[in-house]
Amino acid sequence: MKKTLQFYRSAGATKIFNNKQLISSISQQTRLFSQKLNVNSNLDVIDVEDEATQHIPKEQMQHMAKLRNIGISAHIDSGKTTLTERILFFTGRIKEIHEVKGTDGVGATMDSMDLEREKGITIQSAATYCNWGKHHINIIDTPGHVDFTIEVERALRVLDGAILILCSVSGVQSQSLTVDRQMKRYGVPRLCFINKLDRLGANPDRVIQQVRDKLKLNAAAVQIPMGLEDSLQGVIDVIENRAIYFEGDNGEKLVYKDIPERYQQEVQTKRAELYERLADADDEFAEKYLEDAEITPEFIHKVIRRATIANKFAAVFMGSAKKNTGVQPLLDG
Repeated sequence: MKKTLQFYRSAGATKIFNNKQLISSISQQTRLFSQKLNVNSNLDVIDVEDEATQHIPKEQMQHMAKLRNIGISAHIDSGKTTLTERILFFTGRIKEIHEVKGTDGVGATMDSMDLEREKGITIQSAATYCNWGKHHINIIDTPGHVDFTIEVERALRVLDGAILILCSVSGVQSQSLTVDRQMKRYGVPRLCFINKLDRLGANPDRVIQQVRDKLKLNAAAVQIPMGLEDSLQGVIDVIENRAIYFEGDNGEKLVYKDIPERYQQEVQTKRAELYERLADADDEFAEKYLEDAEITPEFIHKVIRRATIANKFAAVFMGSAKKNTGVQPLLDG
């Protein structure tokens, strides 16, 4: 366990792909340990459901509860590197946003190879880190092209969780299926992020249905977009029941407002759908749901975390990384 804790603190920030069998075993241990951490809404450790870990100092467990080793995976050209660039910007790791293909003469931070900047694709997995609130996040940006699938395979061995990006227009594509199979092989929990809602033909509802039908995931939206394509204004948090607008030059200022009247019915429909999916994944939630007991946002977040780690549920977030929309709520998730 001591080795596991050491790995948990360092994974994702260094080259850790040598002993594949050992790494796969250790990352499975860390995920199992994470499931046993009983935390409150601030992710402060209350206790651990494992007698073997009772000797571990509480400070160390507090640190582990707020450490994330995540990967960003998707089909080619779904916006992985663009999303990573925004994450680094909003967490304060970089001071300026640069685009892929070096269109501004600089290129995205994670594209270190000249060929990556020229072609606008990720060829080699790149690792970095950032801090969001009290959390330390190690990030691996993986390639999307089928020719570099082995890079995704290597990265998934060391991850605690992943963000599966899906294009709002193209939906679930061939490499989305491959990445999903790899995540399932290594038991990696995932969140889904439907990107490019500003594009012509965006249809997030169709993408969610594809996630259920093609990837066989118990998925439900925790957000809905306010407008699509050119009219994209922000997102609505279905759990907290509020509208989120992204203001400022780069969408860095979040403004919370009441949900516009025209979206009220859709929010109620999506919330009911979310409750039904969570009831299928979690017995405690199902019991409250069937008894018509009060279901608080705090309880929903707790259930989603528990069901996600157990690979019984996949929360679906919305946004457009290119337009700086939806990135901060994704980090909160």
